[in-house]
Amino acid sequence: MIGTNGTLMNSLTDLDALLDGIRNSDRAALGRAITLVESNASDDRKRAQELLTNLLPDTGGSRRIGISGVPGVGKSTFIESFGLQLVDEGYRVAVLAVDPSSSVSKGSILGDKTRMEKLAASEGAFIRPSPTGGSLGGVARKTREAILVCEAAGYDVVLVETVGVGQSETTVAEMVDFFLLLKLAGAGDELQGIKRGILELADLIAINKADGDNLSAAEFARAEFERALQILRPENEDGWRPKVVTSSGQTGAGLNEIWQIISEHHELLSTNGELEKQRKQQLLGWMWSLVNEGLRSAVREHPAVARTLAALEEDVLDGRTTPTSAAEQILNAFKR
Repeated sequence: MIGTNGTLMNSLTDLDALLDGIRNSDRAALGRAITLVESNASDDRKRAQELLTNLLPDTGGSRRIGISGVPGVGKSTFIESFGLQLVDEGYRVAVLAVDPSSSVSKGSILGDKTRMEKLAASEGAFIRPSPTGGSLGGVARKTREAILVCEAAGYDVVLVETVGVGQSETTVAEMVDFFLLLKLAGAGDELQGIKRGILELADLIAINKADGDNLSAAEFARAEFERALQILRPENEDGWRPKVVTSSGQTGAGLNEIWQIISEHHELLSTNGELEKQRKQQLLGWMWSLVNEGLRSAVREHPAVARTLAALEEDVLDGRTTPTSAAEQILNAFKR
């Protein structure tokens, strides 16, 4: 409900109704709740935290899976096929697409419901693109909170998709239990993957589009990545040894194996206590990222800083002062 001050909610009755709807797995209520946690209005932020605090006892029960890959790797087809397979097996699946948006127009560049029509129409699935306006801080807060809301609504599997550019993979890897990286064969992607250090994030690499004439190339790429992993990442600190498989969202090949691997990983980390430890560490990391984001905003908005900021930035750009000296002056003005 839009309040008279432009916020999305304006009464405790609205909050109670939203809580009931989420706990009853009402997809419309789930959509409204995520809209609320994505809002930047101060009153909505307060309401969102009330909502999340009430929902916390109902969270934590899902498999949180990050899926990334460069544009063109076939993420949409893969996620739709994978999601439909999980729904057929009785799981409830939520897809949160981290949409980085255009940094110029702020327009979304992902159109997930149109790309995954069959999955979007399934009663056992929920798809939500989350535009960030170009801010990775927006990813960290909005997507993490959306995960909690989906868990409270009873979704067993939460798939967090990232477009696979910039630092979005690292951000998503820090909020999930399992990170799946989709790669292409024969596109120079093997060497690129090693250069970018993406292998440090992946729990599983799937060489996607392994169908038709691309089968032999995909198998070759799989073998190459296996050799790279043996050298660079023989075993994670949590005891998991990253794996490489081939897959096809088009034919469904490899999807059963991927889910089996994800289940093995979940069983291992649940048994050795690493899953609980990892999630706790993620919560603390989330807290401090929000503190850092808040401090940055507070510094910029401080009256003493605001009066001198433009001149200091000009001095740095023109070479009249060093960035270190300018930063010290900004912090001194803030502390005064």
